[in-house]
Formats: sequence, C-alpha cells, structure tokens
Amino acid sequence: MPRPLRVAVVGAGPAGIYAADALLKSEVATDPGVSIDIFERMPAPFGLIRYGVAPDHPRIKGIITALHQVLDKPQIRLFGNVDYPADISLDDLRTFYDAVIFSTGAMADRALDIPGIDLDGSYGAADFVSWYDGHPDVPRTWPLTAGKVAVLGVGNVALDVARILAKTADELLPTEIPPNVHDGLKANKALEIHVFGRRGPVQAKFSPMELRELDHSPAIEVIVDPEDIDYDEGSIATRRGNKQADMVAKTLENWAIRDVGDRPHRLFLHFFESPTEILGEDGRVVGLRTERTALDGTGNVKGTGQFQDWDVTAVYRAVGYLSDPVAKLPWDIDSGTVPDEGGRVIEESGSHLQSTYVTGWIRRGPVGLIGHTKGDANETVANLLDDHANGRLHTPASPEPASVDAYLTERNVRFTTWEGWYRLDAAEKALGEPQDRERVKIVEREDMLRASGA
Repeated sequence: MPRPLRVAVVGAGPAGIYAADALLKSEVATDPGVSIDIFERMPAPFGLIRYGVAPDHPRIKGIITALHQVLDKPQIRLFGNVDYPADISLDDLRTFYDAVIFSTGAMADRALDIPGIDLDGSYGAADFVSWYDGHPDVPRTWPLTAGKVAVLGVGNVALDVARILAKTADELLPTEIPPNVHDGLKANKALEIHVFGRRGPVQAKFSPMELRELDHSPAIEVIVDPEDIDYDEGSIATRRGNKQADMVAKTLENWAIRDVGDRPHRLFLHFFESPTEILGEDGRVVGLRTERTALDGTGNVKGTGQFQDWDVTAVYRAVGYLSDPVAKLPWDIDSGTVPDEGGRVIEESGSHLQSTYVTGWIRRGPVGLIGHTKGDANETVANLLDDHANGRLHTPASPEPASVDAYLTERNVRFTTWEGWYRLDAAEKALGEPQDRERVKIVEREDMLRASGA
C-alpha cells in the first residue's frame, strides 16, 4: 500500500504555511495523501507576522486566522524551538522526508555603506522591530533618549519605525506589546522624526493604507514640504500605470498643501534627500548629512551637489531586510537568496539539488507584501509534485512520522507543537484579560516553552 508523501517545511512563517496549504490542496493529498512537518526555530509559529509586523496593525495580524486554519489540518505537525541546522540537518531531514522546502525568510538589516553607519545611535530597523515585537533573542531594553530622530527609507518598515517612535506609549497599550516595551516607550524622548527618501513621492514604496494611518494618531503631526512634490515624465507614467503609487502621491500632495497643526509629535516626510554621511562626535551620532537629488526624466534621480546637515541624534536605517545563508544550500551573496528555478534549488553546476526547494523571501528576496508569497508557494509546490510524479524525488530511509519525534527526543531537543501553540495563545490572552487587552505577548523563550508545555 503506498504511503503518504512526506514533506518537511523549514520555517513556519506565511511562506512555509502557504506551501503546506498548496500541498494539502493538491491531488496527491487525496491519493496517496501528504504528511507535512513544519520546523520553526522560534517556540511559536507565524514568523514575521508575530515578530515583524508592528503591534498596532491588527488588520495584518488577522492573517494569522487564515494561517490557523491551515495548521489545524491533521496532515500537518509543527515542531517549534527546533533550529536548522543545529538541531536537525539537511542529511537528517532527507532521512525522514521525500522532499524539503526551505522558507526561512529574512530577519537581518540590509547594510548601508555610508560613513558613520557604525556610530553609537545608528540602528538597524529590523533590530528595533524585533525589540518592540518582543522577540526572545534580542535585548529587553532599547535606548530612546534622542529628541530628534532620522529614519532612512521609504517603505512600510520605515513607516512602522517612524510611527512607533512618534506615538505615545499609552496609544500602544491596547495592543499586545509586552510590559518591557511599554516601559521603554514611556521613556521615549523623540518629539521630531524625519523620514528620508532618495527619490520622489511616486517612487516611495509605502502602501496607501499604511501611509494614511500615520495621520490617524492624535499625537502625530505629519508634515510634507511642498517643494518635495515633484514629478517628471517617468513619474507621471508610473502614476498612470500604478494605482497604489497614484494614491500615495495624492495623500502626500494633500498633506503638503494643508496648514501645519499643533499635535505634539512632528513627523516629517522628506523626499529627494540622499543620505551621504552620519555625523558623529566622540563616537556618537550628532547629525545626518544628505545630498539633494533631482529627477532625471525617467523617475530616477541624480545628485545636485547641494548638501544639508540635519540635527538628529539617532538614525534608523530601514533600507530592506536580508536573509541569512542556509547551511548546505548554494547562496547568491549579491541578492541574499538561494539560487532556484521555479522553486527548485539550483547548484553551481546548474543541476537541481534533489528533493530540495525554496519559497518566500529566501527565494526571491525580501520584497512584496505577505500575500505575494502565495504565488511563490504554489509554483514551488507544483514543481515538487511534478518531480514526485516523475520519480525524481529521493526515497527516505525512515519516513515514519514517529521517527522524527524519536530523533528529537533522543537529542534532548525541547520542541513545541501546534497543541502547545494553543496553550501559549491562551496564556497570552489570560495575561491581557485584567487590562481588557486581547493579549500580552510572552517574551522570554523559557517562559514561552513553559507555557507551551514543551
């Protein structure tokens, strides 16, 4: 009697869960069936939804509801707090599974090579996001002593960072932020936040809704300089062909022509300012130098040779995420991705690394919204199933699900399960109840493991 197709997914964020969902919706899931184990180095699932989305974005966190429905399926098991490759290697996975899909995402900050980037007071946005999202592997405190702050970048992460810095701590209290984050934000001295973009309003990567949300806070006065509202032929063409870019531009236009109000925290959105140096004294940030840029007709910009120094004492770079190399897989250092064709991992020789696949940001880089990973997952799974149908997958030596439990238990790996997530979920909700909050996030890894019953 044929056994189910055994697939391991490394990474329990949206990309990995969408891949599992695509497998469950395939014909193979009906006959002979699929059996999917998802491995996650954190004790809890959901990846960047839990540790990369700002806490005041419950709408995006609502995606968890859809992901829950997938993980509730009996064909899927979750193994949390299991690190690849420390706890389980690629060779180990091949012992237990017909195929392995890597969906490990991106959590590090992309580098920005300008003088002063290593000064005290210069931070990566991803590190700050991990702090305010209660990631167990980062420090519990964050220095928020700067009264004037610069944020470099014009994507949604830059908006998140600027908004969290500009809001009051009590505005964020109804969210799931843990007590250490609320205490840290209460001490925040920032009254002026400056967000800098190298190009113009049309080229900003904000989503329209995220941008408009900035103006909803009673604490934040959003200010746009009318001189920064400028378009060339390339920009006009982009507006005509891209509804989102047009909506962003309209919002910025409206803010540029209105009177400046008196809300206590001022958030400036600057365009056509390219950061050239972070200025320092005695090893600390004391300013930011930018070069004014101008549109060149195509939507790109060129330097004008005009420089300006900005009085800030902290700088956050939000110029993109970067994935870490994955052990035993080929790596493209320039793009920060695993080379692939249709999700099949491709070795230097050009051949497919048998039974090994990628999906999500580790495959295409940290671009696009969460929903974009669905298309990735569908393509990767389609090619995996094609390899299965044509006998190109290898045969595991120990495909029985119990072999995995035994392996981890023998090595004293304290793993969490999907049932354990329900226990952790209930514990976090119980912490929130006395304060009429939906939940309070548990931060310490040991506390997460204990609550999960690992």
